[in-house]
Amino acid sequence: MEYPSKLIEDAVNEVSKLPGIGKKTALRLVLHLLKRDEEQTESLAQSLTAMRTQVKYCQKCHNLSDHDLCGICASTKRDQTLICVVEDTRDVLAIENTAQYKGLYHVLGGIISPVEGIGPSDLQIDSLVNRLRGDEGEQVREIILAISPTMEGDTTAFYLQKKLKPFNLKISTIARGIPIGGDLEYADEVTLGRSILSRIAYD
Repeated sequence: MEYPSKLIEDAVNEVSKLPGIGKKTALRLVLHLLKRDEEQTESLAQSLTAMRTQVKYCQKCHNLSDHDLCGICASTKRDQTLICVVEDTRDVLAIENTAQYKGLYHVLGGIISPVEGIGPSDLQIDSLVNRLRGDEGEQVREIILAISPTMEGDTTAFYLQKKLKPFNLKISTIARGIPIGGDLEYADEVTLGRSILSRIAYD
């Protein structure tokens, strides 16, 4: 593709490196930015630079944060007896959006995947163990493993279960089953089987 400007070409190349954005979409976005007021474009650039240089990881749960402690860990209104273990920040956002969970989190930063060369030492597992050994651990009563039900996710959950066993805590996983509004005939066998085994009393 021929570009009228090398600067536009460079901008398109950078924007197209973002996930899910091809060259055509990148060009459309770049041309849109050119049409906007210069102050708006500068504001966007400043926001991206500030995000990249100032966002940090919470020292306790490893969620993304503006401060050393994220808002969830710093809140006195959260249930200190619960820690929900998740793969990454997107999972925290998804669970928070349900407004059903009021405990704390621990972000692993990934899951065990031998194929990709990711082992337990590459994840924030030791820091979870250290949390439970510290003063905070005296309050914790339950660990919820909210990890995707894939082979790698199950491997990670199994490893965590063994690692956390000495603490004599209640260890639970999120329920897996048929989604609301779903038809049984379209559910895969594994999901349907787990739904039968994890059945609950009908009140």
